[in-house]
Amino acid sequence: MPPEVEIVARLLERFKKDTVPHMMKRFGYKNPLMVPRLEKIVVSKGVGKAIEDKKFLDAASRDLALITGQKPLITKAKKSVSAFKVRKGMPTGCKVTLRGRAMYEFLDRLVSVVLPRIRDFRGLGVEAFDGHGNYNLGVSDQVVFPEVNIDEVEFIQGLNIVICIRNSSDEESFELLSQMGMPFQRTADSKLGQKRGSQIAV
Repeated sequence: MPPEVEIVARLLERFKKDTVPHMMKRFGYKNPLMVPRLEKIVVSKGVGKAIEDKKFLDAASRDLALITGQKPLITKAKKSVSAFKVRKGMPTGCKVTLRGRAMYEFLDRLVSVVLPRIRDFRGLGVEAFDGHGNYNLGVSDQVVFPEVNIDEVEFIQGLNIVICIRNSSDEESFELLSQMGMPFQRTADSKLGQKRGSQIAV
């Protein structure tokens, strides 16, 4: 029996061959291991309607499984909120944490397929960096993911995507994600510079 051949995710291959050398030259890293890299991607859905009917949470979980290729983890309320009829421990959403090859494949599909399908999309801004190099992205409609069949969607539900990057700053993460194909706005680089400047001024 011939040995199994490991199929490397396209974006991971691009990271190793192109992004790492670019980042080393751009920021003067002495060792490839110093280059910031993706740690994980967390894709989540908050389902407020789950309080009224469990079917909303089941539908959201099913869509998230199709989008990520993994079984979602049900998230529960950490405290009770009487105004919203929420009790501590009540299921309120679902999430998936992607790592390794699955993480790179998801980011590849997000960049090359999903974002271009968003109507009137004009690029991503830098305001969603959290000050520690992580990037938050909201998608208002799950049907922009081709894995979701619009004819089978029970209700429109947005989702949140958090790209966690290890050993990085906002500037380094911006450069890293740009090199990996993230379509930032044309003025994003200058805005990031202004953001860094305002932070330093404070």
